[in-house]
Amino acid sequence: MSEQTTPERRVAIVTGGSRGIGRAAAERLASDGFAVVINYAENRTEAQTAVAAIGTAGGQAIAFGADVADETAVSDLFDLAEETYGGVDVVVHAAGVMKLAPLVDTDLGELDRMHRTNVRGTFVVDQQAARRLRSGGAIINFSSSVLGLALPGYSAYAATKGAVEAITLILARELRGRDITVNAVAPGPTATALFLDGKDQETVDRMARMNPLERLGTPEDIAEAVSFLAGPARWVNGQVLRANGGIV
Repeated sequence: MSEQTTPERRVAIVTGGSRGIGRAAAERLASDGFAVVINYAENRTEAQTAVAAIGTAGGQAIAFGADVADETAVSDLFDLAEETYGGVDVVVHAAGVMKLAPLVDTDLGELDRMHRTNVRGTFVVDQQAARRLRSGGAIINFSSSVLGLALPGYSAYAATKGAVEAITLILARELRGRDITVNAVAPGPTATALFLDGKDQETVDRMARMNPLERLGTPEDIAEAVSFLAGPARWVNGQVLRANGGIV
């Protein structure tokens, strides 16, 4: 059975919305008044938990599983959003994968996997967003502050995020006249499973001290930046917002 909303309610798709930064962004946008479509790759149970949490808080959300690099699945994701809520206003593309290793030791299969999800996935999601977003909409991609930090071990991952930034800045200019903004958020070290996986406590503590605030970011910190770009920041366009606590 389809849900219906009032015409005033804006609609957001959040990829990678079942956990981490994506889930925090979905919950924040729901609290801002958006109806939210949570996309997930494999974590159906976690996605449904996120939907339930949004519903308990008085918001509206549904979940849909789709590989962000599969153009047919992503088209179906947008179809569902339009059929359920009447249209799409904001796309937050938070889905991504990260595997760390020095360049000389990087498994090329892992490189290809990151490229498929992080680069092709961004291209596919943004392509549908550019075709379907309503006037006044926003596309919010995800880069990483590691791109500027040039940390050893991050060459493959940072390369994919460099591509995300290029896609973001060019698409903003290609959408001239559409009243649609395109920006990217580039988090610094943030306390998510993606960041913490495989790191010992000494490494985590060292990275937490890299910024002047001397702590890791939280998913909610990053969701705040997403909320800004999705709502009031209509004069911010074609930019990369480095939400990292002040890392130089």
